[in-house]
Amino acid sequence: GIAPSRTDKHSKGGQFFFEYLVVVSLKKSKSDVYEPLISYQFPKRDGMVRFQKEEEEKTLKAITLFCFPEGINWAPLTEYRSETFSFVLTEVDGSRRNGYCRRLLPHGKGARPPEAYCIISKVACFGLFSKIFDEVEKRRQISMAMIYPFMQSLREAPFPAPGNTVKIKSFIPDSGTEIISLTRPTDSWLEHVDFRTLFRCLSDEEVLQVFAATVLERRIIFIAEELGTLSQVIHAVSVLLHPFIWQHTLISIVPEILIDVVMAPTPYLLGVQKRFADQVTDQGDLLAVDLSEGRTQTFIRQVGDENSILPHKLKEEILQALKMRNETLNQVVPEAFLPFFVKTVGHFAKHITRTGQNQEGHFQKRTFCKAHESKSTRRFVKKFVETQMFDLFIQEVEQRSASQEGFFEQKIAEYHKKMKEKMMKQ
Repeated sequence: GIAPSRTDKHSKGGQFFFEYLVVVSLKKSKSDVYEPLISYQFPKRDGMVRFQKEEEEKTLKAITLFCFPEGINWAPLTEYRSETFSFVLTEVDGSRRNGYCRRLLPHGKGARPPEAYCIISKVACFGLFSKIFDEVEKRRQISMAMIYPFMQSLREAPFPAPGNTVKIKSFIPDSGTEIISLTRPTDSWLEHVDFRTLFRCLSDEEVLQVFAATVLERRIIFIAEELGTLSQVIHAVSVLLHPFIWQHTLISIVPEILIDVVMAPTPYLLGVQKRFADQVTDQGDLLAVDLSEGRTQTFIRQVGDENSILPHKLKEEILQALKMRNETLNQVVPEAFLPFFVKTVGHFAKHITRTGQNQEGHFQKRTFCKAHESKSTRRFVKKFVETQMFDLFIQEVEQRSASQEGFFEQKIAEYHKKMKEKMMKQ
């Protein structure tokens, strides 16, 4: 095997903040077209065997596409509004890494093409990376070489546990040594999500129709001008499924070169820029959601049953819970959607049989689906158990020992406790 490089010394014990930072610049090609190319990469990997090199090249090529997905011929600009967005890279083995990207006009005079910073990380934590970009940008304005010491100290810093802060010392010429504090939020599954854009672009009722289609793992396309809007909305929608995890294709911003992915017959969540809208909306059964301001209709394409997928009573309860907008959306939204799963499939543990305490469990699908009194809930559950997200969730539960509790079990217990207290008060 190859010797691990010095910087990987504590990767076994803890997680890194990030795997790569790259700067993607637009360079003029021989044919006089601006093409996205990697102009800076940290850390530089050496001593890789051939297949690792090939894998890395593929990843880097994908990064350039995701940072500049438009596929247009860029031109030098004098003004450009900086934007931050994210995407997901799915590896061959199905594991996912997050890409965070900030595009801006590099420091300078006269017209120049925009540039992108991109961080690839296993960690999903949008707010944290926004702050890191601010620091990278500050240093980039002095010189590319200034990025290196900052990223190196970040690379050596242990990734903080939820709720904790890590302090990083960093030197900047003329302003001396700075201490940068990076805090990781406590609720890790809400780390990188911001529900505001979703609920600004769509009414509560529309969000529920999108949720219904997502829960049944359909093909869903979101359309908008801004890359940030697309990536925030798609992340928010996938988090609504929590504790279940979207298992299929998820591309928050589809690069023009990959636009044919809309033809795939399998489920997907895709974000598409407005100018490609005509190419993507004539694709059989799908939900196409226009997020742009001043649109005439939200659902450009729909299957037609989106309104009747969720049991009526439970849908009303979600809508009621969403009206409690006095707290922040990041509190309101999980409190509105999680109970839906508790009420529909929260009885799963009663339908797992085990021959012994540490034996693998077996899920009894038939009795599980029949357990509800309400006909409309039974009808929904019967469809939901066929999804890949439910199947994977149950497989994990079957493999755990009976005494191990997951996140969902804790939430179910909390919910029942709350309900009991409510009953006592009445």
